[in-house]
Amino acid sequence: MTFTRKLGRSGIEVSALGMGCWAIGGPIWEKGTPHGWGEVDDNESIRAVHRSMELGVNFFDTANLYGAGHSEKVLGRAFAGRRKDVVIATKFNAVFDEQARELLGSDTTPAGIRKACEESLRRLDTDYIDLYQFHDNGFPVDKAEPVRNTLEELVSEGKIRAYGWSTDFADRAEFFAQGKHCASIQLQLNVLDNNTEVIAVCEKYNLAAINRGPLAMGLLTGKYSASTTPSADDVRGVNSPSWMKYFKDGKPNPEWLKMMEAVREILQSGGRTLAQGALAWLWARSEQTLPIPGFRTVAQVEENCGAMKFGALTAEQMNEIEILLKR
Repeated sequence: MTFTRKLGRSGIEVSALGMGCWAIGGPIWEKGTPHGWGEVDDNESIRAVHRSMELGVNFFDTANLYGAGHSEKVLGRAFAGRRKDVVIATKFNAVFDEQARELLGSDTTPAGIRKACEESLRRLDTDYIDLYQFHDNGFPVDKAEPVRNTLEELVSEGKIRAYGWSTDFADRAEFFAQGKHCASIQLQLNVLDNNTEVIAVCEKYNLAAINRGPLAMGLLTGKYSASTTPSADDVRGVNSPSWMKYFKDGKPNPEWLKMMEAVREILQSGGRTLAQGALAWLWARSEQTLPIPGFRTVAQVEENCGAMKFGALTAEQMNEIEILLKR
């Protein structure tokens, strides 16, 4: 039996684990700064998507930005003839050159949102999007009403079923929660990096708390030591954006590695891998959580999906982790 959760108050049932589709988009740049995870093999990406579906996953989270539309196109191919079996979440805000793979800016006007929606529908090869998310973490809350109103209109027109905001700020989450068809907030959350304020908003309004960075950009897989260096076209590499905190100067951040080592034993309890334990922490953190680890290969999908067999950590394990991390 697949472990499931509800996509907030939309009532849409989804697998308790989703697949984060950023990495399968491949490279995209902004003035020399990478916003992708390096080169990808589309055929392997499609095999990995199909394998995750075989293992019970039906929720896939992408964005128009990922690979300048490439991630959406790959999913469109992967879901051909199987659209009804999946729940697709994508995001809007970025404006980019699809051919040059260059991020050019953003557009939050009602016309810009509608244009982005039509383009995502085309790339995904579908006539509706299950969850459409605002992809601007720090957008001013006092300017967000036209954005929310446009999303409500798109719901009434049948283009989208529900919407959310990808933000780490509780006031922004609270504002979107007032919209009738708001179903989720996507937030940075993992065992090393808690966000009590936004989780509280999700619990208060019955919104799904979709967790990006559930494995701390790969740190919580245990595959990165102090000397590992991701490639230069990787968002974690030497040219990484200023917000990249888990990696510094192209290497894993020693502070975060130290925290990971402190809780490694608990996360690996009961035969779990480190990554599976990190996902188990998220499920125990709240009934609303929905982790979306990234993937590029079938092997990564198999490991992440394996976490569903174990389920959540116990309350006792959760308390131990809080003590070890001095929270």
